[in-house]
Amino acid sequence: MIEIFLKNYGVLFGGTVTTVMLSGLAIAIGMVLGLALAFGLISQRSPLRFACGLYRSFWRGTPILVQLLIVFYLLPQIGLPLSPFIAAVIALSLNTAAFQAEIYRAGLMEIPRGEIEAARMLGIRKWTIRRRILIPQMFRLVLPPLINETIIIIKNSSLVSIIAVTELMRRSQQIASATFQPLETYLIAGAIYLAINLALAQAGRRVEAGLAVSGARA
Repeated sequence: MIEIFLKNYGVLFGGTVTTVMLSGLAIAIGMVLGLALAFGLISQRSPLRFACGLYRSFWRGTPILVQLLIVFYLLPQIGLPLSPFIAAVIALSLNTAAFQAEIYRAGLMEIPRGEIEAARMLGIRKWTIRRRILIPQMFRLVLPPLINETIIIIKNSSLVSIIAVTELMRRSQQIASATFQPLETYLIAGAIYLAINLALAQAGRRVEAGLAVSGARA
């Protein structure tokens, strides 16, 4: 197994970089979409709540592999040809946006309504309330589940190999085919995924501890 790693570490490193880039872009885009969806889910406008709820139900209720194939094959049919990497980013972003929206919605519901009412009485505008009061508090509350969602997206990114994105799993498949040692190759891939997720979990715990300290000082 060590021999396989030493002979192919460059290929594995390239696949790992692609995995991290793909997952990072999906989480970042999904964060923006998820925030918008979360506010839509708690909106007083019933048509907006219905539309956001429908989106959430579809992307949370269907397999991510099906979603990936729909995006990959549907968009070219409507005149939007995309590279496999971009298609994968779009599919993962739309998927995680639905899950992040529910995380953010739960966090927003935990914030006391009195703070919002007090801000309104002071004449603070709605968007300022969201930006300066709601969102900062919400992120402190939802950081652990948000880290878990990031880890899930990193693991789910292995599915994009089906559309020939050369991330870690695709590279591992190529090495396994060339060396005829699939068990050893996939054990290496599993170890790399585990290392990424452990590092991410540790970083999340440190950020959470830092936020707790700053909150206590405030």
